[in-house]
Amino acid sequence: MVSSLPHPTTSAGRDGLAALLARPEKAVVALDFDGTLAEIVPDPERARAHPGAVAALSALAPHVASVAVITGRPAGVAVRYGGFAGVPGLEHLVVLGHYGAERWDAVTGTVRAAAPHPGVASVRAELPGFLDRVGAWPGTWIEEKGRAVAVHTRRATDPQGAFEALRDPLADLAARHGLVLEPGRMVLELRPPGMDKGVALADHVRETGAGCVLYAGDDLGDLPAYGAVEKLRSDGVPGLLVCSAAEAEAVPDLAAQADLTVPGPASVVGLLAGLAEAVERGSQSA
Repeated sequence: MVSSLPHPTTSAGRDGLAALLARPEKAVVALDFDGTLAEIVPDPERARAHPGAVAALSALAPHVASVAVITGRPAGVAVRYGGFAGVPGLEHLVVLGHYGAERWDAVTGTVRAAAPHPGVASVRAELPGFLDRVGAWPGTWIEEKGRAVAVHTRRATDPQGAFEALRDPLADLAARHGLVLEPGRMVLELRPPGMDKGVALADHVRETGAGCVLYAGDDLGDLPAYGAVEKLRSDGVPGLLVCSAAEAEAVPDLAAQADLTVPGPASVVGLLAGLAEAVERGSQSA
């Protein structure tokens, strides 16, 4: 193992890292966007990939089977905020937006998408009045996400209190419209069922025929992707699970399952850059 790379704390994680370094051309490197490649910010429209992210990804991507960004954002938004379009070395990057309902391929520069769920439009129309009726706290606000809609509590006077007060009512609202509620860090997203980051990741691994996988995420919405990696491991496909968060900010359920925890996007970028250096060194010595 390359000394500059962080060491996974589990044997399964060490096996996953070793497999990636031994056969990078068979590896899928998959990453969440917000909190993993980009810092969490009060206004999601101001989120941007870490300044070193594109360089690290473009150095690593030519050596692996695929790099995939898997996000709840619309694919086109993640591409813009990430600065991924037209970058040499990222020709085969894919962005799986809306938990896989949308796909952007760098090689074509186009987005493919499934038909939208009608419940999203219904919830979008009902949500402002609904929040008024349930007494949403000042500072709570709605984010339009195209194929989903989210309620943020980060700006509320008591963000956690507002989050907890709205969680059950919004779950009921989502269910009435055939949607599901996806909780995150001070955000409650109402979105269509049947698609999550785990489904998107598993489908992409099958499509590429990958022999190992790395997944990095930071929030509850990444748990299905963690589950997909665990399932792949049980089927004999090595994997490495990375949690992006400073120790005090880590989501406990995610951190408990991670093989490796790094303190936020800057360290995720450092990990990607270290992997790129390691596999480049390996290809030169082969």
